[in-house]
Amino acid sequence: MKSHSLAPSDFAGAMAGRINALVALDDAIALIRAGAPLAIAGRKEALDQLPAGNWIGGTTPYFLTAEGGEMIDATRVFVSDFSGLGAVTSHHYGADALQDITEEAPEHGFALAILPFQSQAHQHFAKEAGQYPLAFLKPTVGWIAGFDLGEEGAGAYVYDGSGSGAQSDGAAVLQIHLPEGMMPIVEIVNIFSADGVDTLRFEEASFSPRDVIVNGQKRLFADYIRERGVEGGQLPLVGDYSGARINASLRAVGETSVDLYAPVFPGIDYAFAAPVADYPTAFAEQFAAHEHDGAMWSCNCILNYLFGGLEGKTVGGVAGPVTFGEIAYQLVNQTLVQVRVI
Repeated sequence: MKSHSLAPSDFAGAMAGRINALVALDDAIALIRAGAPLAIAGRKEALDQLPAGNWIGGTTPYFLTAEGGEMIDATRVFVSDFSGLGAVTSHHYGADALQDITEEAPEHGFALAILPFQSQAHQHFAKEAGQYPLAFLKPTVGWIAGFDLGEEGAGAYVYDGSGSGAQSDGAAVLQIHLPEGMMPIVEIVNIFSADGVDTLRFEEASFSPRDVIVNGQKRLFADYIRERGVEGGQLPLVGDYSGARINASLRAVGETSVDLYAPVFPGIDYAFAAPVADYPTAFAEQFAAHEHDGAMWSCNCILNYLFGGLEGKTVGGVAGPVTFGEIAYQLVNQTLVQVRVI
């Protein structure tokens, strides 16, 4: 597919129109030098070439575009442009200061955060974000940076635009202030629902729960997963958070161990998801049920991309990075997250 390419004379108009698309690397560099506030995603080799400026970034080679899902090389990056709004500032928060993301977020606006996969920041945020005092009063959205699954030893990195380069821990954050009369709407598109077979509970918050309580009886979680035949990971756990469906996806199932992409929590009823026959159709139907006026940014999970066979397929025309976890106030999995400003 062709890059979204901009002539120099187009920059002012492009910034007013707030680009949300794949662009040539040189055009992303020019936008940064023109002072545009940006969130950028792409391969490390590309992000390493970007100059200092008012931007944040994270690594992934996978994207959904209006033309379909695709994997890119280092000649392009995905740019989300937040020009034309209020003040936008870039920051970096250490793994021990993630609560400050919401503490310092604008009273009228939202924070866009990127954290590296398997970093301390990823672990802390996943377990703690729901308990931050302002977590649901000041919206935080974003994604978990990843890597090319075909590259052995590849890592995930974030960038805060300061010129300090790739960082393997912490959170790169844009604090986005909105004008009076405008507000952010955060939406989670989740095609999964509980299958109703069993009620599962866990005794502690964990990415790697050893045991599960199945309808009141303690079981080895790995045995239960194999008994159900869901060890392939296509179907996530679906938690009932006071009526909201929040997924925790399987990462690996060993003989006696289970690793998840998001932690499970005590006091929450879980069940495995019911099978989905057709991912693209299911997403298109769920996406169509949401409003799209003012759509500004979105991301979708790598598991949806892989299990749904989304390469070359569109999902309601949505565009954005394919991620190793999504952030909508807290960490979620196997979802599409969208931000609208209205």
